[in-house]
Amino acid sequence: MAGQGLTRSCFLAVILFSGILADSLPVLQLRAVVGEIFIHELERDGFQEYFTDRQGQAPDSPITFHANLLDHPDLPQWLRYVQRSPFQMGYLYGSATDEDVGAQTIEVTAYNRYTYEIVRQTMVISIVPSPDGEMPYQADFFVKNWNVEEVLPTDVHELFQQAVDSMWEQEGLVVVNISSALDRGGRVPLPIENRKEGVYIKVASKDPFTECLTEAKSPENRYRCKLEQQPVITCYDSFSSRFRVDWCNLTLIDLRDLNTTKLVPVYGDGILESGPEFDPPDDASDREFFYDFLLIFLLLLILGLLLCLILAYIMCCRREGVHRRDMKTSDIQMVHHHTIHDNTEELREMASTRDVPRPLSTLPMFNIRTGEQINPMQSSRADSAHVPLIQAQH
Repeated sequence: MAGQGLTRSCFLAVILFSGILADSLPVLQLRAVVGEIFIHELERDGFQEYFTDRQGQAPDSPITFHANLLDHPDLPQWLRYVQRSPFQMGYLYGSATDEDVGAQTIEVTAYNRYTYEIVRQTMVISIVPSPDGEMPYQADFFVKNWNVEEVLPTDVHELFQQAVDSMWEQEGLVVVNISSALDRGGRVPLPIENRKEGVYIKVASKDPFTECLTEAKSPENRYRCKLEQQPVITCYDSFSSRFRVDWCNLTLIDLRDLNTTKLVPVYGDGILESGPEFDPPDDASDREFFYDFLLIFLLLLILGLLLCLILAYIMCCRREGVHRRDMKTSDIQMVHHHTIHDNTEELREMASTRDVPRPLSTLPMFNIRTGEQINPMQSSRADSAHVPLIQAQH
């Protein structure tokens, strides 16, 4: 036990010492625009070369990442991190708001799951306002056949943006945000049929919504969605077949109709205002609860006695066989004997009146008293049914 404790302590010391002497990558400068999706790929190859084995070669070991705001335990509210497995790359993604304008320093730590080596990288994200201003028309699509880490690569979400361009009939659309369905209360799918979690992709534009998009929110289509049927719209053919959009979960947002006035909370000094002391009324009459107590107590007592009487009647007066309580044991035995005797006589009478020959196995073959032998094959029809099974002893 002492050897195991010493080995564990040495192991923890090695991990702590490797963390203190962890290599650091150069500081990375990044840029994020308010109102647009920010995506940064944490490539394993960039960190793999800093993990070397004993032969000086970089092994293909699993790597997990941990990202946090510098001097803070977690990421800022607008930024998220996802990595499906240690053998895949990780992603930092999110959409910054006007309140996040400025520079934020993110610290990323890469862990080698084989050697427990650590490599850190610091990145400074400069958040700037959108040069195009606010885009008031936003559409939030729910894509059922993709996971969030599969949509984050540039070529994939740009392909989705092109599909929306052809349906919205304009150019210059901007992907505002990408979020997993699990972050919005969705459930983890069953691991069958290669099902996906689903992802929400929000696209914004300065131009109003086309008639194709507004058709999905018509009263007729809402009624079809209540019946778990897809709405009928005219732009199905123009959308890409690679993305299975749930048109019942389409959300159209018009920021012009929203009240953008922000309520500024007013904080006091934490001291209650002076006022008169609380004076309770003294004209309230006293209430007696004695009769209420008697009513409840007597009611429960009567109910309990009634249940006891019913139970006593069932247990004592309704038992099976009470009418034979006074019958003596000898009388019971005599009734049993006579019943057997009567049944035996009835069977003998039935046997004496039968017309079929007796089985050969019941015919006597040798009389032990007289020594006479009878051939069972020469049995008489008249005597065969009346010969007793056991000869009487005289």
